[in-house]
Amino acid sequence: MRNAIPFLTLSIAASICFSCQANKGDAPSQTTTFTIREIMQSMVEPRATSLWNAVSTSVTDKGIETNAPSNDEEWASIRHEAVTLSESMNVILTPGRMVAKPGEQAKDPSIELSPEQIEKLIREDRESWAKLAHGLQDSVTKAIRAIDAKNADDLSSAGADIDQACETCHKKYWYPNDEKAGKN
Repeated sequence: MRNAIPFLTLSIAASICFSCQANKGDAPSQTTTFTIREIMQSMVEPRATSLWNAVSTSVTDKGIETNAPSNDEEWASIRHEAVTLSESMNVILTPGRMVAKPGEQAKDPSIELSPEQIEKLIREDRESWAKLAHGLQDSVTKAIRAIDAKNADDLSSAGADIDQACETCHKKYWYPNDEKAGKN
């Protein structure tokens, strides 16, 4: 019986250790292969543009013409764009993601901060960074509700909210010193 107690203790310890290792292995690993700039160019900007352009009104010789999704396939396509835009914010928020590749400069240094300056601002206030990213997700959620209801007017209105969410973040992190930014 005395030999059974150490064996039982060792078995319990091994089970706990194995369980801890299994839990560690279950955690998703996060890598930051691409920069925020690359994600903005490949995911955010094209999807936001699709949403902004999904509904438009123009005056022609024929009168006022409205362009909006008109069938299930078009509504589904614009919904995919909205989902991708919303989820891109989770990608942007991955800790350790760099703003740009080493050595890359601001696209317009007369207006925009350098990638290093932007990263510093993000690092110093990750809470605001996350809040602004979630703000964009909230505005996209409005767009998704409009898409699900096949309501072109509400989708157009949500586009303005998406634009405001983007501009608010850019004004804080990309060009905080630009007096004209956000004024139209």
